[in-house]
Formats: sequence, structure tokens, C-alpha cells
Amino acid sequence: MKPTSEQINDSLAPGCENNPQNKKSTLPQPGTAQGGCAFDSAMITLLPIADAAHVVHGPSGCAASMWGSYGSLSSGSTLYKIRFTSEIEENDIIFGGAKKLYKGIIELQRRYKPAAVFVYSTCITAMIGDDIEGVCKDATQQTGIPAIPVHCPGFIGSQSMGNRVAGEALLEHVIGTAEPEYTTPLDINLIGEYNIAGAMWNVLPLLEKLGIRVLAKITGDARYKEICYAHRAKLNVVLSAKALTSMAKRMQKRYGIPYIEESIYGVEQINQCLRNIAAKLGDSEALASPRASADLQERTERLIAEETAALDEKLAVYRSQLQGKRVVLYTGSFKSWLIIFAAQKLGMKVIATCTENSTEEETARIKSLLGEDSIIQQDSPEEMLQIINENQADMLIASDRFQDTALTAKIPFLNINTDRNHPYAGYLGILEVAKELYAAFYNPVWSEVRQPAPWNAEV
Repeated sequence: MKPTSEQINDSLAPGCENNPQNKKSTLPQPGTAQGGCAFDSAMITLLPIADAAHVVHGPSGCAASMWGSYGSLSSGSTLYKIRFTSEIEENDIIFGGAKKLYKGIIELQRRYKPAAVFVYSTCITAMIGDDIEGVCKDATQQTGIPAIPVHCPGFIGSQSMGNRVAGEALLEHVIGTAEPEYTTPLDINLIGEYNIAGAMWNVLPLLEKLGIRVLAKITGDARYKEICYAHRAKLNVVLSAKALTSMAKRMQKRYGIPYIEESIYGVEQINQCLRNIAAKLGDSEALASPRASADLQERTERLIAEETAALDEKLAVYRSQLQGKRVVLYTGSFKSWLIIFAAQKLGMKVIATCTENSTEEETARIKSLLGEDSIIQQDSPEEMLQIINENQADMLIASDRFQDTALTAKIPFLNINTDRNHPYAGYLGILEVAKELYAAFYNPVWSEVRQPAPWNAEV
């Protein structure tokens, strides 16, 4: 069933930018999709379901939107990497594209035998009124393979709205449709981590050492079937994508599954995450024995002590080379926190950062971590260059669009973005960040950059 505006609004947090209570008008405004639309973020959320086929019902250009530029990895099936589209053209806009979509799904299911098919609406097909709900229902009856409609035309709102719509699609059509072979008192779901560069693979072994089973991953390196029985978990752990907190709230209301919001980026954060999972599972009715709860928390503390000691030993060599270095940071989302925590662990000083897409609470937290003398900057290369020069910064960490700024300032530059090849989660992630900081800072190219050009050198 297509989610109603009431259902979507109920899932929004009171402080959310899309909550109509915070707006004078609930109608989409021009430009709200700039920098990423609801369609993009819905695909970001669901595309990591690796054994499913993902069909874009729209122009072929929309199908090229996310594939290839988002580094979500799979440990098995690679079906999710294939681009499927109904390739809507002018005649389809006039006469409708529903029949074309139905035939395409039937052929796809015959040829690839996917575990499921996710069908995404786009701006054009939503405006002409194609009934993807009915098409998916008919295709499911014809083949027996679930076809799930995702109502995510780009014009309905920003990225966070697309995340929520994707979560609603899973709640309405997937979660609760199958049962696991067995359950344990230590079953959890991980929600909102998309396994970019294999980040989740740094965390799963830690949970396995504690005897905690990840029943469903929503959605990094996920399989369709495991999401179907996610309703049998004892705890939901919401990680990077806070927009999916609304999904956890709905599961708590519908299935009685408690949830916690955690981070796996940063040493103290992963420590706290493991502790909170153990404490929450220990308080649940599934672990009726106080002794079992105490054993779980004791194992957790022992694992944290072992991992942090091993990490400190490995970081020592990098700390000796990077301690005292001054960094200017311009990254978005969780990456800012990751670099701040890693820099503090290495004895580096972040002298300036940005608060793009940050709430007032997050901005206040950044200032408390960096100190009142820290600089909060805007999206301006000129301002950034001035800050670098005035504060004698040693390194710039930003997206590739600021690489010229680093070259102008003649300081080392580290590009950190979603198309990265290294996972930054867990204890191993901090070590990876340290390696990259060291490699960038001591790259010999920077000593060459600081030399005068041969034609300007004194004879």
C-alpha cells in the first residue's frame, strides 16, 4: 500500500526538517531536492540488498544516478550491481508505462531469478500516474517472486524523506513476511549502515566474539530473506543513518523491539556501542538469568580492553609522527566526527571545521570537543585559504573539490568521501584513518610542491 502523508508525518522526528509541524507549508518547495533528492536516498537505502533486483521506473538517466558511485560492498551476490530500468520515453509518457514495466519485471524474474524486485517510481512516472503498486502485485502473483513498490519520486522532498520512504516500503511489504529457522536471546538488527567500503565487516567479528547474532542487516550486505524476519530480533541498533530512527520507532510500536542509537566510528563510540548493546540485551526478558547478563557485560568489557590495548600499540608509531599537527577539516555527516576523534587520539589539533548539515546540538558538541577557540567555517575556498594561512595549518582534509585550495596553500591534502576504498568503522577503521593521515602528510610530493618552479629558481 502506498504510504499516506499521515503515515510519513507520524514517522518524522519533531525536529526533522521535513516535519510539517516545523513548516508553514507542507508542499514541496522548489530547490528542496538540490544536492540529492528523495529518489537518490531511497536507492541508497535499499540498493545494498544484494540478492534483489532494483528496477527504476523512469528515464534511463535516473538509472545511472547511484550505481557505480556508491561503494556498498557485498560478501555474496552482485545482482544489485546490475542496472535495470523501464526506460520511459515520450510515447510511454503519453500512453502510460505500466504495461512496459510489467513485461520488464516478468522477463527480469525469468532470466535472473532474484530473491525480490524493488521498483522505484521517479518524478515522471509519478506525475503521469503509473500504478506501480498494481504492477508489482500482478507480477508477484504471476511469478511468486515478491515485487515491492517504492514510492520515491524526487520531488517529494530531500534525502531524509527518501530514507524514510524506503523504510516504510520495508515495513509495509517485507518485514514480518517470513520466520527465521531459530532465534536466540542475543539476536539484534543493525539499521542504517550501508557497508560502504566494507565498514560493517570491521564490526561483525566484534559482535560474534560476544556471542551476539546479527539477525538482519538493514541494509548493508543484506539478503532479502533476513530482512523478512527482522521482526524477531530482541534489539534494533540504529547506526549512521539517523533518518531510519523512524523505522526503529515503528518496529518498537508494532513488534515491541526496543532500539538504541549508536555510532561505530571512533574508539569511544564503538566502546560505548558495545557496552550499550550488552546492557540493553542484559535488561531484556530474553536474558532471564542475571548471571547470563553479567557474563555478557563481563565479556564485553574484556573485549573492549583487549581491542583498545592492541589499537593503542599500533597507533603509537603514527602518534609519534603526527602529534601536534594542525588540521583544517571540511567534510560532511559522520566523517567530521570520525576525523575529530581520530585526530584527538593521535594528538593532532583540529583548528577549524564546518557545520554543514549539522543541528544546533551537534554544533555545540563540536565546539565542546574542539574548544571555544575553534573556527567554524562556511563553504568558501577563499575563507578556507585565509584560515589555513592565518593559523599555520599543516593539513587540509576535505572533499576533492577543495584540492586546489591545498595546492595553493602548499600543504598536504587528504580526500575523504563516500567513494573511498577503505572502511573507517570500528577499531580497525581508526587505524586505517591513522595510516591515511600519515601517508598523506609525509607524501614526498608536498616537499616538491613547496619548491620554487625551475624557471623561477635562482641561477
